Amino acid sequence: MAERKRYINVAIPMLDQETRVLGTPENLNGKTIKLDLTRRLRGKGLTITFHLFNQDGKMVAIPKSLELVKSYTRRMMRKRVDYVEDSFTARCADIKATVKPLLITRKRVSRAVRRNLRNTTKEFLLEYLKEKDYNDICNELIDGILQKAMLPKLKKVYPLSFCDIRIFETKEIGKIDIKKALKTTKKDNLKEDIQEVQEESEDIQITEKKSKKKETSKLDEE
Repeated sequence: MAERKRYINVAIPMLDQETRVLGTPENLNGKTIKLDLTRRLRGKGLTITFHLFNQDGKMVAIPKSLELVKSYTRRMMRKRVDYVEDSFTARCADIKATVKPLLITRKRVSRAVRRNLRNTTKEFLLEYLKEKDYNDICNELIDGILQKAMLPKLKKVYPLSFCDIRIFETKEIGKIDIKKALKTTKKDNLKEDIQEVQEESEDIQITEKKSKKKETSKLDEE
């Protein structure tokens, strides 16, 4: 007798949350789900397709592709500007991925400038991605870390009004180390942020105590 379908909790380590999917662990293994993160990212139109893995009866979702929504990229376009697109395969530290960057200039530029921007982007990304795991890069794309690292390099070529990765995907999701991917969650980042805030607050308290001691010593002298 076939197992009855029911709603199963699927863990999404990248987003540090869970979602419910109708099915069985056996049927859902290898399937994909798509989530829209526009509201979570405060207006940035981004959709992520997750590949489902059955880990000892527990469902886990690992990102297979990240893609900017077309309506969002159209909204970034302005009159009298040029855009630069490219598509190439890059080697991450663990698996290969397809990268499709999108750059938008502030004004009209020549073909030579567009070619220079395209080549500079490709050289930077090929060098940057080979040192990091696929899952870590996905996290950096959501947080905007990779884009912030790429923009200063491209500004030296020509000023840009928009710089992002339109599509980042892989066909080798089955080769990824799931146990390693599960360790890189948003909770770790949140813990680090909390620790930094606590350390800053402790420093503030120490400086306040020192200043109070100085004030009291001055009053005693008077």
